[in-house]
Amino acid sequence: MLAFSPYISSFLDQIIVSVPYFKPELTLIITFIGTILASLFADKHWKHTSFMLTIIGLLLSGCYLVGQGLSKVEMAGFFDMIQVDAFATSARLIILLSTFLVCIFIQQGHGRYGRPLGDLYAVLLTATLGLNLLTMSSNWLMIFIAVETVSISSYIMVGYFSATKVQSEAALKYVLFGSICAAVMLYGLSLLYGFTGNLNFDSQSHIAGLMEAPKVMISIALLFLLTGIGFKLSFFPFHVWSPDVYQGAPTVITAYLATVPKIAVVVLLSKLLAAWLNVSFYFSDFLTYVIIAVAIATMLIGNLAALRQQDAKRMMAYSSIGHTGILLMAVLVYQNNESNVLLFYLSIYALMNIAVFIFIDALEVSLGNTSIDSYRGLGKQSPLLFTSFSMVLIALVGLPPTAGFVGKLLVFSKVFEQYQNFQSFGLLALLIVGALTSVISLFYYFKIPLNAFLRDNAASSTIKVNAVLLFIGILCTLAVLCLGIFPDLLLSAF
Repeated sequence: MLAFSPYISSFLDQIIVSVPYFKPELTLIITFIGTILASLFADKHWKHTSFMLTIIGLLLSGCYLVGQGLSKVEMAGFFDMIQVDAFATSARLIILLSTFLVCIFIQQGHGRYGRPLGDLYAVLLTATLGLNLLTMSSNWLMIFIAVETVSISSYIMVGYFSATKVQSEAALKYVLFGSICAAVMLYGLSLLYGFTGNLNFDSQSHIAGLMEAPKVMISIALLFLLTGIGFKLSFFPFHVWSPDVYQGAPTVITAYLATVPKIAVVVLLSKLLAAWLNVSFYFSDFLTYVIIAVAIATMLIGNLAALRQQDAKRMMAYSSIGHTGILLMAVLVYQNNESNVLLFYLSIYALMNIAVFIFIDALEVSLGNTSIDSYRGLGKQSPLLFTSFSMVLIALVGLPPTAGFVGKLLVFSKVFEQYQNFQSFGLLALLIVGALTSVISLFYYFKIPLNAFLRDNAASSTIKVNAVLLFIGILCTLAVLCLGIFPDLLLSAF
């Protein structure tokens, strides 16, 4: 202890200087504590207390983030373990807005979950804190802590409402698979630290250590590292947990898992690639080819498996896997100070997926299941719901005049530019597979409007939709259409 005493003053100074730039996350921490106290005491008197505290905390955190964005703050804090820049600030805003919509989604279904929601909001805030750290971290230790914070929070959310064997099995699969991936990732990080002696992936000493290390061992460390990242992104071959968990978890939790964690992990992977690809060495080329191969396999497996699905949630699970391949394409085209295409695609990805799961949940409440066949003839009964549903599915395919088309066009254009510059066969294969799988996705996405509008249902079903959720779903649909016609409204913000 005496050996560290001369450094305590400088440590405290560094922490005090860093705290002002950590205000959004401090707000989430304070809200987390307040939500736990509210769930213990105040929710007995007014059951919406924890929900209101969560919403207020998210709004305050968002205000601090907007302030950081307007001031264009760029700094490194907490001994260079986090980096606050425009890219991280924009990504955290997307995460916060998505979490805000998910909180409303949860609250509107409070009467049918059979469990108090205060604890769930506290876990959701914890996950949001971990996701924020992922977007800012450049230190492997902080990244691992953030990944595990998000993972443990996700395990709790999936298992919190388990009432059947199927739901319990899904939660158990998620925990077991996630624990193994985390252990493998940690071993990979220990190898990287052993080779470099530095935990900051963008530091010169870290990169120099990678260049000097044996190629085979670096390749193994990289593959172990991608195990943890692949689990959160659910790309091939770490996607096997997704269909069962997405189908077994409550729809609102599925909406969260399919959307928000992927935003943070994609941002992290983009920063990692940007730091390493600026230096020409074996590791950067190997990493690029691995991501190209993984993106191609993920798009093919996700979209081809989705063709055979007759359950809407399971179909969207494979759709989410397929879209992860597109997200990896967007990662490859990210460059420092040119993050607008990636952030645009992440924004519309969040809007599209949250809207789809809102519509699936609304139909599940009325029909009691998520089978696509149960949608037969319901388009005439609920034209507004199914028209909006169909428009979001068109956006997921990537057809005009939706923002999904603009997002894919921008990503594909950037990849094509890189192909022209480097004449890489891998990039050309990525473009061909991306276009091919977009066509394949037509066949399973259009099952829903086909059943709703063009097929008759022998049994009459009454559709009762929560007005607030329907309004949010329609609002997301209008946003997707508006940004498809006027993409500069969002692109200019980044």
